[in-house]
Amino acid sequence: MAKKEKVVLAYSGGLDTTVIIPWLKENYNYDVICVCVDCGQGNELDGLEERARLSGATKLYIEDVTDEFCEEYVLPCVQAHAVYENKYLLGTSMARPVIAKRLVEIARKEGATAICHGATGKGNDQIRFELGIKALAPDLRIIAAWRDPKWTMNSREEEIAYARKHGIHLPFSASNSYSRDRNLWHISHEGLELEDPAAEPNYNKLLALGVSPEKAPAKGEYVTMSFEKGVPVSVNGTKMKLADIIKTLNVLGGKHGIGIIDIVENRVVGMKSRGVYETPGGTILYAAHEQLEELILDRETMRIKKKMGEELAQTVYEGKWFTPLREAICAFITSTQQYVTGPVKFKLYKGNIIKAGEE
Repeated sequence: MAKKEKVVLAYSGGLDTTVIIPWLKENYNYDVICVCVDCGQGNELDGLEERARLSGATKLYIEDVTDEFCEEYVLPCVQAHAVYENKYLLGTSMARPVIAKRLVEIARKEGATAICHGATGKGNDQIRFELGIKALAPDLRIIAAWRDPKWTMNSREEEIAYARKHGIHLPFSASNSYSRDRNLWHISHEGLELEDPAAEPNYNKLLALGVSPEKAPAKGEYVTMSFEKGVPVSVNGTKMKLADIIKTLNVLGGKHGIGIIDIVENRVVGMKSRGVYETPGGTILYAAHEQLEELILDRETMRIKKKMGEELAQTVYEGKWFTPLREAICAFITSTQQYVTGPVKFKLYKGNIIKAGEE
């Protein structure tokens, strides 16, 4: 009897990717290896192992890449001050290449012949995953479930019914909720009232990492940070690794209503999409780095660096991390960081980051 081929599934534990497990087995007769890449999603990973097993997966990998994500993907964007369309700090965009990289590594380890993802045909993530996978493993087949002609489910209700038909009872309801993506850097919210550009976001309902500026404390809070050659190394005198700095700043920023944006962005596929993004720690980190850097860089270097930051944001947003262009931009950015060393001080107050001196 011929041995079954293996497929690696990018697994989040949500309804879509959970239903894809029996769908892959039924339509492609694959052994399904689930891979959940942890970029700091927190309690979203709870119960994943049992859910994957009950849905028919052969194996589940939970890969913690939080430090790699922060140090190799987030940091270059901070140093470049890479911002897409003047607002978006690339929270989802920066995470996709490190996820694609780990999917390829597990596929090689398991001898898989294909990688499957559950990104829809309307968004950016399908492009980011597929460009990353093809850059690193052009020989592997990619199955994009939502674009596959064998995929016939078009709603949560149909997915839940499909799961039940296959004897899988899941802790999901068909009720509407925001579509969210979370990692250590940010959380995004789409759907519900945000689909109507005339509607004000229901911040009391949707915020997950902090409070609105109106609900922030009436008294501001001073924070000091230190950098060494463009790398953040401490908060309020305590040295820590980058992931822990981001966690600390997330708490501080969330408390004071920092880093909440409402944006209608231009997706790579040509559609506009409205979302609310919370990036409390990241917004502080960008501001603190820029605050120190303005004391150091000469006028011409700063002018070109601003352009390079915009180019990097565009390149990362479009899923082109594993390209010579991205490497060249980052090489330029790194060269500008040699003297970006010293402390900065600022005050957080009701959604604002107010400069209070730098050395």
